Amino acid sequence: MTHTGRFLLGHAASAMMGLASPSQAEELGRLVDPFVGTLADFGQLSPAAVAPFGMVQLGPDTSPANHAGYDYAATQLAGFSHTRAVGVGCSGAGGDVRVSLNYAGAPALAPIDKSSERAHAGFFRVSYGAKIVAEMTATRGAGVIRYSLPTSGRIAIAVAFDRGYSKRLDSRWQNEDGDLRASFSAGTVCDAGAYHLHSATRLLRAGRPLDLRWEGQGSGEARAWLDVRAGDTIEVRTGLSSIDPAAAAQVREREMGDLPFAAIAGQTLADWNRELGRLTIDGPREQRALFYTAMFRVLQTPVAIADPDGRFRGSDGRIATLPAGEQHYTSWALWDNYRTQMPLLALVDRQRAGAIARSLVRLYQTGKQRWATHDEPFLTVRTEHAGIVLLDFRRKGIVDFDARAALAGMIAESATLARKTPDEQIEAAYDDWAIAELAADLGETEVAAQFRDKALSYRTMWLATFRDLGTDADVVHARGLYQGTLAQYRWAPVFDLPWLAQTLGPRLKPELARFFTDNLFNMTNQPDIHVPYLLAWAGARAEAQSIIDRYMRRPVPHRYTNAGVRAQPWIGPSFALAPQGFADGMDDDAGTMSAWYVWSTLGLYPLTPGLPHYVATPPLTPRARLGRKVIGPRSSGTAAIVDHSTVAAP
Repeated sequence: MTHTGRFLLGHAASAMMGLASPSQAEELGRLVDPFVGTLADFGQLSPAAVAPFGMVQLGPDTSPANHAGYDYAATQLAGFSHTRAVGVGCSGAGGDVRVSLNYAGAPALAPIDKSSERAHAGFFRVSYGAKIVAEMTATRGAGVIRYSLPTSGRIAIAVAFDRGYSKRLDSRWQNEDGDLRASFSAGTVCDAGAYHLHSATRLLRAGRPLDLRWEGQGSGEARAWLDVRAGDTIEVRTGLSSIDPAAAAQVREREMGDLPFAAIAGQTLADWNRELGRLTIDGPREQRALFYTAMFRVLQTPVAIADPDGRFRGSDGRIATLPAGEQHYTSWALWDNYRTQMPLLALVDRQRAGAIARSLVRLYQTGKQRWATHDEPFLTVRTEHAGIVLLDFRRKGIVDFDARAALAGMIAESATLARKTPDEQIEAAYDDWAIAELAADLGETEVAAQFRDKALSYRTMWLATFRDLGTDADVVHARGLYQGTLAQYRWAPVFDLPWLAQTLGPRLKPELARFFTDNLFNMTNQPDIHVPYLLAWAGARAEAQSIIDRYMRRPVPHRYTNAGVRAQPWIGPSFALAPQGFADGMDDDAGTMSAWYVWSTLGLYPLTPGLPHYVATPPLTPRARLGRKVIGPRSSGTAAIVDHSTVAAP
């Protein structure tokens, strides 16, 4: 690690330590370090304040910025915005309702006092400019920024609706009795499709609402000025809704009401303590801090968007109303996180997984696209492999969704799947396999047979392309691959492993071993992150554990970017309790990589989402508990397949 990396590790650790008094030391939300993965392209994350699965991600926008609006190395602040995607690529998405507050005449970009930055789960604090202190917290659909002003004077406040991390499409605002209400639209991640949101913002001084005169053109940025005294506190409270601005105001009042800032922050922290406490580990404090920080990222997506009255907009732009107690989820990144993050949710929170499953069924019924529609209710990425998630949930006992409606949606989608390139054929085959398996479970034998044949037709291509690799095996994007190399995609058919093993025969284990010896494995992207566990499945458990331990705990040479093979590998840790928290170029991708870290700590891995069992390796923690149920430790003998029912809490 570079000298800068050592400094960053020390700073993050000390900042995190400074948050907890001895009586608070074991609050799991305070062990979380939201600065992990916020430096440049080492995770594409943000220290924003967020509630579990919350719409609002309220945090700083810096100059320069990464794809989530904040770069740990930046020293200038542009403001605080309320939305962002969690560790995704392209140019990110979000950055909506950006609030800036400073003394009149101050430059647009304010210097940040880096030593003042503090964060834990659901909370962020920083001092900037003329020692203004900004603290923020969030509920599911609302956020509050509390500014503490050091001197008397005139302050300028701006709320921008036309700025963000993706293409801005439209914005308009109006002032209703001191409530700044807005509607705005922007491109989703990678500008594929669009999302449409509404907000309502109110300012308070010393807890009392302010009736400010907002100036501007009714679109873009609203501006106001206010005379303040030294010691004044100004709060900016904002609600979000997929319905309309009036609904956003109702969200703010229902979720925050007149509660003081400390009470809101305390409740959000309590919510995080409860959610993080579903899965706990023993071990050194630094290991536990990194583990709970990973869980913190896992438990942020998908996003709960239904208002407290049960209303939400679907991906077709239509308003629907849920029964009391139900929630609708969106903001999908399924191409990435169906592999690790979704299976982890199925393990730790069956009730929420059921609500997510019902949301996916509604998605199929309201215009599901490969990436996103032009009527999304919230920023999103892509929705491939939703059927695999539904099959995986159902086989793990999560059955409170309409499986027949899901099957109908999956069958209709199959005809639209891309099947031109080798990776597309394997991925479409996995979706078809999920259709066949779900159909068989539902007694639809003819459908099952039809789609099993359709799924396994990929084998002809695999034999021609992957059985014996050619000179382009280590070329990123070879033969039209979207990401990765042929050497990496060779191991992608996890739904057909017995055939793969039979086809390669005695070549299987030595060629898997050579994959790692020749450093063809890419820990920084998703297509091959399962391969260490495939080695364990093949019977080479000790070799697999050595590889997993190395990528979990030690610096390694990382050869790949999404664009190609590096001239010189980047050498460093894959995971660290530092702003440089992931390997260079590794995006967390909506909790995908964080979930890989969690599974590897537990010594379990969902090698084939859709099958109710895990590959087991020696855990990297003395003891883990799911609720009150102890997971492990296990013997370090031959490879083991562990059934989900033996791991899951009753």
